[in-house]
Amino acid sequence: MINQLKERRTIRQYLDKEIDDSLLNELLETAFRAPTTGNMQVYSVVVTRQQENKERLAPAHFNQPTVTQAPVVLTFCADFNRFVKWCELNHAQPGYDNFQSFVTAAIDALLVAQQFCTAAELSGLGCCYLGTTTYNAPQIAEALHLPRLVIPITTLTVGYPAHTPAQVDRLPIEAIVHHESYRDYSPEDIQRLYAYKESLPENQQFIAENHKETLAQVFTDIRYTRENNELFSKIYLDFIVKQGFKLPE
Repeated sequence: MINQLKERRTIRQYLDKEIDDSLLNELLETAFRAPTTGNMQVYSVVVTRQQENKERLAPAHFNQPTVTQAPVVLTFCADFNRFVKWCELNHAQPGYDNFQSFVTAAIDALLVAQQFCTAAELSGLGCCYLGTTTYNAPQIAEALHLPRLVIPITTLTVGYPAHTPAQVDRLPIEAIVHHESYRDYSPEDIQRLYAYKESLPENQQFIAENHKETLAQVFTDIRYTRENNELFSKIYLDFIVKQGFKLPE
């Protein structure tokens, strides 16, 4: 199992083969055994199988082909709607329309998503996380009819792999693990820890194709710009408030 986990890959292309309801439900039930704050399970998962509904979601995910080609699309949501209604029906006064509660539910949703992803991959399926979920949350919420106190957090496309792509690089363990306390990085540390990533032919190609001097510039100037980060930050924060969560003043 450890070797399988270490060999995992993101799969964006799938065979034209449906996932049985029994398998999907088993994987979801396995995911729901993930840790959850206070055993509240403040998350929900929207399963999208119908092609017309996948096509409705696709623009919010920048029309990535994996959305419409995957047999199943799963949208994992932070969800205090259900828990609040349970409290109110049982003469309890919920105080969960705040940023702390949103973060709690978002963490729960991500834990469930990753446990599903792991179980699915161990069962022979492939998955792809879509980071676009937080970029265009309002459109996703409209397509899925999400009510108050429900926020989309992440999306997985799921299916049987049509190919086995090469594994992408990872930083060495020493770049990430800090023993006992955080040890900050010197310039020499940074150069050493990122040297392998920067040397890879595919990353050298990114630099050349984008007419940049360094791989870091590809990230800051092309892939994840300040302008886009600030734009999508405002969209997401405004949507969180619209859905009923109050941000700290």
